Amino acid sequence: MIYPTLCYNVDNMIDLDNFERKILRELQRDASQTTAQIAEKVGLTPSPCWRRIDRLEREGLIRKRVAVIDRRKVGLNAHVFAQVKLNAHGRANLDEFSEAIRGFPEVLDAYVLMGTMDFMLRIVAKDIDAYERFFFERLSKLSGVQEINSTVALSEIKSTNELPI
Repeated sequence: MIYPTLCYNVDNMIDLDNFERKILRELQRDASQTTAQIAEKVGLTPSPCWRRIDRLEREGLIRKRVAVIDRRKVGLNAHVFAQVKLNAHGRANLDEFSEAIRGFPEVLDAYVLMGTMDFMLRIVAKDIDAYERFFFERLSKLSGVQEINSTVALSEIKSTNELPI
């Protein structure tokens, strides 16, 4: 059977058929499933299912497969959201700041924002004392940082990587 090449529409979105959507939902739920298990759940035989998964990976739709680790069970009990504002000079060096925070393993997610703040960071640390050390010894010392507003998460209501496909 010949499968069409994945097509991008004007919004840079890849057009997916129903089998591909089902495959992606299954992989998001549990990427450790075998191709045969996924194929059975989506209504394909293993070979065409494998070819679709392979193509989705080659096309970059599936960026990587990972294990989701419980941060608390590995001793990362502090979960902090930090909004960072750069000074006028710092804004000229957004790339430099971006590169620096990519090197901090404590920073799980980083976003450039529109509005009064320039970045939103999601950070984990062993505890609040460890976050304080990270804040004063590393984050606040980056060139161009004018202001950092930190918010500590008390509890987690929902956390998922599953996209609503």
